[in-house]
Amino acid sequence: MLLIYTAHIMDPYTGLDGLRDILIDDNGVIVQVEKHIDWASAGPDVKLLDAKSMTVTPGFVDTHVHFRDPGQTEKEDLQTGMRAAAAGGYTTVVCMANTHPVCDNLQTLSYIQDTVAKDPLVNVLQACAVTQELAGRKLTDFAALKAAGAPSFTDDGAPLGDAALVMQAMETAVQNDVLLSFHEEAPEFVLSPGVNFGSAAAQKFGVPGAKPIAEEVMIARDIALALRSGARVVFQHVSSALSVSLIRAGKQLGAKIYAEVTPHHLALTEDAVLEHGALARMNPPLRTEADRQALIAGLKDGAIDMIATDHAPHTAAEKSKPFADAPSGIIGLETAFSVCNTVLVKAGRMTRMQLLARMSKNPAEIYGLRNKSIEPGHKAELAILDWDADKVYTTYQSKSSNTPFTGKPLRGMVHSIVMGQREIRFR
Repeated sequence: MLLIYTAHIMDPYTGLDGLRDILIDDNGVIVQVEKHIDWASAGPDVKLLDAKSMTVTPGFVDTHVHFRDPGQTEKEDLQTGMRAAAAGGYTTVVCMANTHPVCDNLQTLSYIQDTVAKDPLVNVLQACAVTQELAGRKLTDFAALKAAGAPSFTDDGAPLGDAALVMQAMETAVQNDVLLSFHEEAPEFVLSPGVNFGSAAAQKFGVPGAKPIAEEVMIARDIALALRSGARVVFQHVSSALSVSLIRAGKQLGAKIYAEVTPHHLALTEDAVLEHGALARMNPPLRTEADRQALIAGLKDGAIDMIATDHAPHTAAEKSKPFADAPSGIIGLETAFSVCNTVLVKAGRMTRMQLLARMSKNPAEIYGLRNKSIEPGHKAELAILDWDADKVYTTYQSKSSNTPFTGKPLRGMVHSIVMGQREIRFR
C-alpha cells in the first residue's frame, strides 16, 4: 500500500481544499482520504510518500497533443510523449489523428493502443479523424471507431471547409453520441501560416501572416451548424478576442460548444515571434495583447472551458529553417503548469482552484472521463505540485525542445505524478 501524508489536497471535482492523508491499496485504488491515517494500521509493507508543503490534485488532462507515432517518431514517440506528459503533471492525454498513416481506421488505432499498453506510463486516448485521410471529403466510420475506443473525432491541422460535410459530420456525431473537435482556420485568410497578419514579426520575416478572421469566420459558421444539429463541438486553440465573444454568444444561445486555449496563447503575443522566430511560429498564430487579455477573461468567465497544450514536437533541424519554411507548433506538456501558474495565478487573474479546474476537471468532464476525483474507490491518478518554486526549463523528457519558454524564469513546478501505487518523477 502507499500512504501519501501531510498533503494539501486541492480537488476541483469535490471542492476539497485542506490537509489530508491518502491511502492507496495494492491495486492502485484510493481507499481512505482522512485528516490523519495511522501508517502502522495500514500494514507492515506500506510505502510512505511525504507531501509536506506540496499540493496534491487530480492529474491534469490534456485533450490536444501530438505524439507523432506512427510516422514521425524522430520528433516524438508514444513513450517519450508519455514521459513528457508525466513530467508536466498530466495523467491523461488525447492524441490527435494526423499521424502517418492517419488514424482513420481500426488498424492504426489498434497499433497506438497496443503500443501504449506495453508500458502505460499515463492514460493515452487516441482520437480518430473526422474524414478519411483528413481529405475533407468522406466521413470515417464513427460507430466502429468509437466502439474501439476513440474518445473524439478531429481533423486537427486540416480545417473542414465544406459546410455541408461539416453538417453531415455533426448529424452523424449526434447519432453516435460522439464529440467533435475542430481546427478553425479558413485557408483563404491564411496568407502565410504561423504569424499574425500585419504584425511587426510578419514584416520582419517577409511573410503576410494569418488574419484572425480565418478563425472567426469558421467558428461563427460552426456555432450555427452546432445549434441546428445539436452536436457537441470543441473549438481548438482559440486565439482571437472576437472568437471568444462568438463562443460566449453561442453558449448563451444554447449551442453545445466548448473551447480550448493553449498556455502559449495565454502567455505570449505576436511580439514573441520577433524574439524567438520559428520557435514562436504556430497555427493559429500568437496575436495581440488585446487578444491575449480576452482569452484570459474568457477562460475565467467560462466562455473558454479548458487549457490544452497542442503539444507539437518538431526537430531542431526543422525549426532552424528560414521562418517561411519552418513547421508551426511548439511543445507544451512539460511547461504548461509553470506557464499558467505564472501568468494566471501569480498574476492574480485566477485562483489556484480555478486553474486546476481548467487543467483537469473541465476537460475530463467534456470528454466523458469519470472517477478522476480524489475519493475512495477511484484509481489514484494524482499530480503533486509546488506552486511557489522558481523554475527554469533547460532540458525536456520530450524528444524535441521547440519552445520559446526555454531559459525563461517561471513560477511553480510539478514535483511528480502518482499513477496507482507508482510515483513518477523526473527531477
